[in-house]
Amino acid sequence: MTKSLNDVFLVFLFLFSIFTSCHAILNKRDPRAGFGWVVTSLVFIGFGPCLYWLFGINRIRTFARKIYHLGRWNHEKKSTSDKSSFKLSEDHPFFLKDFRGILHVSEKVNRHPLMIGNAIWILHNGEEAYPEMLRGIRAAKKFIYLCTYIFEADKTGFEFVQALGEAQKRGVEVLVLIDGFGDIYSKPSIHHFLKAKGIRVERFLPLSFSVNSLHFNLRNHRKLLVVDGHVGFTGGMNIRDRHFLGSKNKKTISDIHFKVEGPAVLELQEVFLEDWFFVTRESLPWEAHPHALLPGYSVCRVISGGPNEDFEKINWILLGALAWAKTKIQIMTPYFVPDPSMISALNTAALRGVQVEVILPEKNNLPFVSWANRALLREMLECGVGFYYQPPPFSHSKLFVVDESYSLIGSSNWDDRSLKLNFELDLEVYDPAFAQKLSGHFNEVLGKAREITLAEIVKDPISEKFRNSLVKLFSPYL
Repeated sequence: MTKSLNDVFLVFLFLFSIFTSCHAILNKRDPRAGFGWVVTSLVFIGFGPCLYWLFGINRIRTFARKIYHLGRWNHEKKSTSDKSSFKLSEDHPFFLKDFRGILHVSEKVNRHPLMIGNAIWILHNGEEAYPEMLRGIRAAKKFIYLCTYIFEADKTGFEFVQALGEAQKRGVEVLVLIDGFGDIYSKPSIHHFLKAKGIRVERFLPLSFSVNSLHFNLRNHRKLLVVDGHVGFTGGMNIRDRHFLGSKNKKTISDIHFKVEGPAVLELQEVFLEDWFFVTRESLPWEAHPHALLPGYSVCRVISGGPNEDFEKINWILLGALAWAKTKIQIMTPYFVPDPSMISALNTAALRGVQVEVILPEKNNLPFVSWANRALLREMLECGVGFYYQPPPFSHSKLFVVDESYSLIGSSNWDDRSLKLNFELDLEVYDPAFAQKLSGHFNEVLGKAREITLAEIVKDPISEKFRNSLVKLFSPYL
């Protein structure tokens, strides 16, 4: 009897291994990962399949889609204005460049329409960004929606708390959303002070390590402020003292943020309301503003990337823009650990004769990210991609400019965490004049940066090369 039970158990383990192998073959997009799990399941009967079901399934994407309802927020009056984006005169700056290549990609993967008639202002560091944001908050009449990754309880944070509290007192609806992981950066937590002012504040997935949640990886990295549906702010800046370059803080951070006016603000507003619904299950009434007076010439599209979406849309748009580039690609990012497909796209662009320049911080606040990045540089340098180290203070700026005509600005970094795990917010800008301003800023920084040469990388000590290559193995999780 015992032998029969053992035989049944062995048959069960064998069938379980076969079933697991078939699941991996059907569901793994990367053939190398699929092959690895098939081998593991068939060689380590029983144990291998258990490893696959524990670690091989992308529960992050599955869970995010389940609780985010595939990113679709239900409301009765969702209307972002006329979606026929091309009611433009023939002499509009949009037609100075043939954007069809990148537009085709963006249209396929994005659920937000192009919006015409926007104006965008570049705001450098806390000295320029925070006064503008506070001015908008103090002028609010109907509502203020604020979403941020980090909101510190420091001098800057309390200034925002005070302004938001005053708006709340005069009858403005104030809603604040802070990422659950980002919230732990502040000691004490800022949400206690916001609640004391009567402000509604929620945390986006407070940390949970339960088996079914995996909240640790689902982070809202968006930076977003919308006031009355008419003015919005987005970019890479959190709310904290460190963003003042004049600060005496040794951990000063340089960064760039953007003020937006025009119909694109309605798309920023929608992203916030989706996030608010995700956290609270509360579908707020939608107020669409016609924006009859279009303040500018920028044609924009909001991109809300995240594991809840059908596509890794920011990743695809970056790849599309790299393939579309004809003359110049300019990238500024604090965290540059691209996957093999992105490395191939950058190398191919450089080999096509496109000038590819990437500015990175010389001293990174996350050393292991810098180590992984350093291990990737040799191949790209050999293909003609140019890399430069920006001297301190640590630069948190995120810019992507192609041919001085197309720009992508927002919260995304060039790593798997941003492009595949985080909830990010970016803004496409089809405007040569705006792109040239960003390119001018890029060139100004480039003039102060130090070029990284292939000879320098080759001469790195073997101990550092081993460390960097070892960390690179974990690049999808950095």
